[in-house]
Amino acid sequence: MGMESLYKEVMDLNLMDDNDQKEAAAKAFFDKLNKMELPETFNWAEEIFEGLHVKERPDHTALIWADIHTEDSQSFTYKEFADRGNQCLSKINKAGVKMGGNMYMMTPIVPETWFASYACVKGGIITVPTATTMTVRELKFRFETYPPDCILAAETFTDDMDEALKQTGHTPKIKIVLGEKEGWVSYKQLNDEPTLVPAAKTGSKDLLFCFFTSGTTGLPKRVGHTATSYPLGHLSTAVMVGIRPDDVHHNLSAPGWAKWAWSSFFAPLNVGATVAGFNFTALDGDKYLTAAAKHKVSTFCAPPTAWRLFINMDISKYDLSNLRQSIGAGEPLNPEVISKWKELTGTEIRDFYGQTESTAMIGNPPWMAGKMRSGSFGRPSFMYDVTLADDEGNEITEPDEVGHIVVRTDRWRSLGLFTEYIGNPEKMAGVFIDNFYYTGDRASIDADGYWWFVGRSDDVIKSSDFRIGPFEVESALIEHESVGESAVVGVPDPKRHQLVKAFVILKEGYEPSKELALELFQHTIDILAKFKIPRIIEFVPELPKTLSGKIRRVELRDNETDRKGEAKAGDRKEFFYWDFPELSSKK
Repeated sequence: MGMESLYKEVMDLNLMDDNDQKEAAAKAFFDKLNKMELPETFNWAEEIFEGLHVKERPDHTALIWADIHTEDSQSFTYKEFADRGNQCLSKINKAGVKMGGNMYMMTPIVPETWFASYACVKGGIITVPTATTMTVRELKFRFETYPPDCILAAETFTDDMDEALKQTGHTPKIKIVLGEKEGWVSYKQLNDEPTLVPAAKTGSKDLLFCFFTSGTTGLPKRVGHTATSYPLGHLSTAVMVGIRPDDVHHNLSAPGWAKWAWSSFFAPLNVGATVAGFNFTALDGDKYLTAAAKHKVSTFCAPPTAWRLFINMDISKYDLSNLRQSIGAGEPLNPEVISKWKELTGTEIRDFYGQTESTAMIGNPPWMAGKMRSGSFGRPSFMYDVTLADDEGNEITEPDEVGHIVVRTDRWRSLGLFTEYIGNPEKMAGVFIDNFYYTGDRASIDADGYWWFVGRSDDVIKSSDFRIGPFEVESALIEHESVGESAVVGVPDPKRHQLVKAFVILKEGYEPSKELALELFQHTIDILAKFKIPRIIEFVPELPKTLSGKIRRVELRDNETDRKGEAKAGDRKEFFYWDFPELSSKK
């Protein structure tokens, strides 16, 4: 039995209309997959993309690309997609980059990003996605940590690339530019390369992806994935999202991060669907939804930042009649956002959870329709053996007790789990303890098996004898009509160790004021336990985020530590709970 039969099974599973039948089929499928012995070699590009999809549906559209600002667009069939990928592989092979080498990719959302990613998978070349926000200093850190064999970059980033190469003394075998640049090979030259290129005989456990994490909780780590952990592991993501071969799937994320590989590449292409990629320089809600409507997006995955923008727009202006599934990922979504989107479009935003180190691990799959609990991020994927552990490493069995999200590794090792933190055995030893992999996140499970996200272990606020998850406080704040977005962190305090501080972005039409701060303090008192309410509220125009939309709470915490003792009431539109006599009886 070839590996293609597994992908066909998922395609059939996702086409099922009966959700009970679909859930049972998914459980049986992953039970089988979890026990299966992997073949010695596996090349997804050769065996699945070409051997299954190109062979059976060569003229089916694989990629629709559009620029939301210029409205330019292109589309490529599965056959054309494979041809472009093979031309890229041919060029880098001729330059001496072979199986086991690496390619840094610092590109925006353009078709060439898909083709080069495909070329690396087929050639056994380790892809190193690189965010377009990288500075010379950050590139230097990456090049010193992992010297580049090959680089693909947009013209606008080549100066920074060259400077980082100069400072580190590294010379790649080939540098390919989207555009024109002296000393670089123009991507246009790849059109002259052959479209038939032999595939590398990649071992199932061969390293194929190196993701530098976003550094939200420290220096970036190198997360290593294999020829199976992403190409095969993302069957969990395809099932969680529920992508069908006839879907036009769109994921709002940038190529420099793992989420792009998740949802803009493997999940839809695993099942022969159409990927829609929209290039943008700034998230313009009107132009974005116009593109989604024009290209008939049917499954739509976006981070909380985007969903919060969309629900405050006049959705009736856009024909979203093709929209079948709405998915949230990156950070938990506040319940009121989910409710409002359903009211506007008739589709529930199904939240799910995973990491750079994994594939879709916990979430609300299609069979949870009508059964979701507002604010819960779902239940574990059948691919993963997930549970909670306390601080001593004991499994938590009581409902509603907060613990560390861990993956058991003794009964089976989940296929989508990463192989290693490359070159960092100390970090590996810190997350793989006994028979658990510690994700670094915390959650609770209620009596009915629904999971509730609390936050990063590093984000949990320790105030007096209490532990407070930022997400619950943020959700309470965003329920107020004036609040567009919020981020909550713990800030140093000599008496309580930490105080709860909320950074608040107001909706249009509202202005920061002492009166509004008082209103927000009173609002949280009505919703939260007293020990959870913010003690400091600061109105801000924006929050530090990764390109994929995750709030960088570590940056907020660091900024607060740096300015400890410097702030006074009223500074930077900042307001303190204890300065309001009206609240004195509510401490």
